[in-house]
Amino acid sequence: MITPIKALRKNRFKTALIFISMSVSIAAIFLISAISGGVVSMYSSMLKTDGDIIVTQKGIADTFFSDINRSVTVTISKIEGVKEVSGLILGAAPVDPLPIVGIYGVSENRFKSYSLIQGAYPAAGEVMLGSKIYETLKHPETISLSKKEFRVSGAFKSRIGFEDGGVVMGMDDAGEVFHKSASIFLLSLNDLSKSDAIIAEINRINPEMEAKTTDGFIDSYNQFKIIKTSSDVIGAMAFLMGILGIVSMMSMVVNDRKGEFGIMRSIGLSSTTIILKLLSETLIIAVIAYTVALGASLGILELIEHADKFQGYINGEITVTLMINVFMVSVSMALVGTLLPAIYASRIDPMSLIQRGGA
Repeated sequence: MITPIKALRKNRFKTALIFISMSVSIAAIFLISAISGGVVSMYSSMLKTDGDIIVTQKGIADTFFSDINRSVTVTISKIEGVKEVSGLILGAAPVDPLPIVGIYGVSENRFKSYSLIQGAYPAAGEVMLGSKIYETLKHPETISLSKKEFRVSGAFKSRIGFEDGGVVMGMDDAGEVFHKSASIFLLSLNDLSKSDAIIAEINRINPEMEAKTTDGFIDSYNQFKIIKTSSDVIGAMAFLMGILGIVSMMSMVVNDRKGEFGIMRSIGLSSTTIILKLLSETLIIAVIAYTVALGASLGILELIEHADKFQGYINGEITVTLMINVFMVSVSMALVGTLLPAIYASRIDPMSLIQRGGA
């Protein structure tokens, strides 16, 4: 009986087509999941820096639309158990020649979160640039924001792509640019076990504010849910396209090998044996395609991360969990896509298969 490896080598062209179809589908699932996960991870990491509790305007759809009075930080900082309160204004604006750049207005006590690689932290009328945008703009001395010129005081390096490709300034200057007091407050606590009591007290201070633990906010944030849902939908489409590709190619393979399957049936091999034979062949392709797709995805994500065009805002993350999940998806895709053609081949009358195979 022909072994799976020999069968694949005997049908090289169709094997190559199945391999390409699976590799593209698996790589698509990897990239879609990794990029969406990277976006969520970067934004989550930014919020978690110095933040055990996050305070926003109540009922807002996005933190970019939030506007809360900065003066409330004085009251919040006096609450027992609050270690430090930092303010943050989130915005975006064009910085010639870049069409859109993340702008972060931060309170002075948050400057320590940014690792300077050149110059100094910004004073009034100044900004500092993430290393990515600093290099992209060729080390500018000034930049223009909202028709106002700002001096570049220095550059910093951040592991968070959004910040590394962004502009950081003081909250007073950011408030003038975006016409708001603050987008969010980030609170660090002395004792995390008291977070519920502190949240309740903050929510009593001003009914227009809403405090949550940072983890709770991230879990309930609508934009993250939209990103995750979109990723799942597109990933499912890639999965279905992969299955359809395998079904199509395996149907062609089965049609070309009817004579072989007829002989196998005539010498007493069961339908189950034929089905398992075809499944084993496709699983071999699936494992190789998974390996190639993983390597290609890592290479593509590396290129995207260092591409000036994306300014560091797209930073995919392939975790061990994602690798395991995609491997299971790859195996499922191979099994489901092969099963119908395999069942069809195993059920046709042996003599009919031999006659057609010889025709």
